[in-house]
Amino acid sequence: MSCSRSTKQHEGARCKLDITIVGAGIGGLAVAYCLGRAGHKVTVLEAASFLNEAGAGIQCTPNVTRLLIRWGLGEELKKIAVVPQSLSLRRYWDGERVGWNKWGEDVEREHGAPYYHVHRADLHRLLQERAAPYMALRLKSKVLTVEPSTPFVVLESGEIIKTDLVIGADGVRSVVRDIVVGRKDAPLKTGDAAYRATIPTAEIVKDPVLKPFVDDAEANVWMGPGRHIVGYCIRAKKEYNLVMIHPSNGEGEVPVPTDCEQMRADYADFEPRVRKLLDLVPSTMSWALCDHNPLDSWVHPSSKICLLGDACHPMLPYRAQGAAMAIEDAAVLGNLFTHLASHAQIPTLLRAYQKMRHPRASITQLASRMNQSVFHLPDGPAQDERDREMKDAMQAELVRVQLRRRGMGSEEEGKGKGNKNVWADREKVKAVYEYDPDVEVEMWRRSEDARVVQMAKL
Repeated sequence: MSCSRSTKQHEGARCKLDITIVGAGIGGLAVAYCLGRAGHKVTVLEAASFLNEAGAGIQCTPNVTRLLIRWGLGEELKKIAVVPQSLSLRRYWDGERVGWNKWGEDVEREHGAPYYHVHRADLHRLLQERAAPYMALRLKSKVLTVEPSTPFVVLESGEIIKTDLVIGADGVRSVVRDIVVGRKDAPLKTGDAAYRATIPTAEIVKDPVLKPFVDDAEANVWMGPGRHIVGYCIRAKKEYNLVMIHPSNGEGEVPVPTDCEQMRADYADFEPRVRKLLDLVPSTMSWALCDHNPLDSWVHPSSKICLLGDACHPMLPYRAQGAAMAIEDAAVLGNLFTHLASHAQIPTLLRAYQKMRHPRASITQLASRMNQSVFHLPDGPAQDERDREMKDAMQAELVRVQLRRRGMGSEEEGKGKGNKNVWADREKVKAVYEYDPDVEVEMWRRSEDARVVQMAKL
């Protein structure tokens, strides 16, 4: 699967729209770039007074790095990213490795694009810089509501902005989602919350017990009853990212500074290396993890409003696909609307967007929920069975790696299907990592549905 595939988006749409995007997060900036490059007039409305993307580490799997490289960000990504060499799944109390997958250069060789760990703020900055020539970004522009028939957007200031199409990229607490659904649709609390923190790796490498976490560039997941921790290097190994999921202590939906001692107490029964890492955390933020059930439709009946990213399919952080799904959404919308020849085609293109994206995003959303239960099993028979399955897959992976080094194939290639370690299920991994939105759009354009669009030109 090539990163350099031509999408012909540079040719531009024959019919230029005035498009308003609500939200300047990763998804909003990505779709602003794709639609602006297609020749549409793009305005991005952001409630914040300045852009400061919250969060720390983010995992960019091949399905998203393929697009970022295609958009000209490859060299910049290399400067800020870390290529994870492997994944280890561990027992919480003693650090025993029960699951393992080889990543590194194997991922790019097998799936056609690299796997990167980056800081969310760095990715956000790169997308903002890429989108800047193609959009008008308006900060301090909080959207109160959207009138779908005209359509127009109403800001908190009272200003009314008329437009041709509204795209809601305003996250899990989306205002635009409420308009599409036709009622207030508040996010659902999952019962889990997350701490996040970064540690300067200069502090970690001082301890010979912790130093391998930096040297090996391995992603580690410690699985425990009702809790888990993910750790990996970011920013060219200058920082170590930690995400710590735990039962909610009443946290709100917005990240806020939290007492580090409470964080450490929540993981007091984890292995000594984890406790050492947590002792190095200078500060932490925490927030409640919220979700939505999959929507039946991402498009308003007027065909003048649609949703993107967490506004329509929020992802829990158990599969590392939240940002990837939003960027895929953006690529599909941008590619479809590159071929817009008349306003009459808009409803068909929006239906095509949903048809292409809804099944994949919904499956990924539900798979993320499933990983939550796998990671958080209480000690006991179910946990023992999980660990046994993961160990079987780890052994198969070790055999596969050894045979590949000798230039040989392996019967182990086909193993791992349905394994509790989802990264060992090679069919599932291939389906996620080798997806290419531009190919999907090209296939759709050759389909019967696309002929309807051609008729709309007449």
